[in-house]
Amino acid sequence: MKPTLIVIFIFTFLFSACTPATSSTQQPPTQDMIDAVTQTTIPTATSFPTPTLIPTPVPDTLYVDVAKSLGPISPLIYGSNYGPWLVASFEMLPQVYDSGVTILRFPGGAWGDHNNVTNLQIDQFVDFIHKVGATGLINVRLLGGTPEQAAEMVRYTNIERQYNIQYWGIGNEPTLYEAELKSKGEAYDTTRFNKDWRAFAEAMKNVDSNIKLVGAEINQFSYDSSAGVTTNFGDRDEKWFVDFLKANGDLVDIISFHRYPFPRSNSSGPPSVDELRLNAQEWDKIIMHARELIHQYTGRDIPIAVTEFNSAYDKSVGGEATPDSHYNAIWVADVLGRMIKNGVFMANHWTLTSKGGSGGWGLVGAYEVYPTYYVYQLYKMFGIELVYSSSDDPDLSIYAARRADGALTIIVINLSAEEKTKAIQIEAQPQAQGEAWLFDASHKAENIGESDISNGISVPAHSMTLFVIP
Repeated sequence: MKPTLIVIFIFTFLFSACTPATSSTQQPPTQDMIDAVTQTTIPTATSFPTPTLIPTPVPDTLYVDVAKSLGPISPLIYGSNYGPWLVASFEMLPQVYDSGVTILRFPGGAWGDHNNVTNLQIDQFVDFIHKVGATGLINVRLLGGTPEQAAEMVRYTNIERQYNIQYWGIGNEPTLYEAELKSKGEAYDTTRFNKDWRAFAEAMKNVDSNIKLVGAEINQFSYDSSAGVTTNFGDRDEKWFVDFLKANGDLVDIISFHRYPFPRSNSSGPPSVDELRLNAQEWDKIIMHARELIHQYTGRDIPIAVTEFNSAYDKSVGGEATPDSHYNAIWVADVLGRMIKNGVFMANHWTLTSKGGSGGWGLVGAYEVYPTYYVYQLYKMFGIELVYSSSDDPDLSIYAARRADGALTIIVINLSAEEKTKAIQIEAQPQAQGEAWLFDASHKAENIGESDISNGISVPAHSMTLFVIP
């Protein structure tokens, strides 16, 4: 099987957030960077074995071909979620401003379907994203809201205040509304949702025709509904996904879904390291399957956004692979790399901040930095143009890119519990010596000095290493 590496978007401008941030004045990605896109051919359906082994031209070797460009990397891949209930503490603002996050989804989660966002909260959010150096995605209230309220929110934001928020979602996880409305004697199915979504979308577009609509924001999506696949609800999620494509595929601009693979059930508890390690491979299949369905039911290529993702949806903390753990950070690093390789347009990690009692999902807590924060610190130094890379070791992932300054950047992620030593071959690159940055149990995205990788590399267990080669 040949690797299918799809990159959908070609950007005409360079993105400053892909280089290390040194202050809170980082500029958000401009619309010009995002709008100049070229659609590519959708791949045919592919059978994915487990584990997924990606062939490499040189067996048992990490391989990079600098001459084989796979197109620019979307600047909106490094996103997160934020809201009035997730406000960053004053003490952590310097770390938040330097996080490298490029887009924030607001108000994040179900809060926006149980509360009306005020104009003051919009003002505060826009001020906040400017300080972070990010752009914004705002979700209007669907459950308990009206098209008129949504249209007014767009009018205030983009017409009266001229904030030019381009990305707008409608509701949050409508797949879960039925359980909430059942006590009131109401039903909520895909027919009602798709009718409601379209009414909201048309009202919002009538106010500002330039906005980009993101949907359907379903709470889970996977590549397979059979037993053994982490956290799926049979055919329910795929039905919502497909029905939305059929009903609103002509109006939506970006297809979105959420993904939390664990816990497998309400009683199964948090995942083990080994379960999380194997799950990373599912993400290639998930994005491929979503793309196939989009093409099948809309007849066109539509950008994909994973607007909420993390390893677990529950509030478990303190485990070997809970969202606040070091291994969860390594998993996030690999999932991001896989989404980049598969041409995902936008990805929003859950969440930017966490506080006591609200789970350990955040990049930062009330007074501390969580391990996943350091993943984004290394991706800030990753390139803007993806180049071909491959590994035939399912526990050793490699991602390569060119930076705006011409440097080659290579990220190697070791998902295994053992140090890995591998040969590495870089085609069309005259030298293979440069800085190495390490994130492992002992190094917090630290520069560990010059490294010549011509004769191979050794990477620690459960680690992410970035090589920057001039």
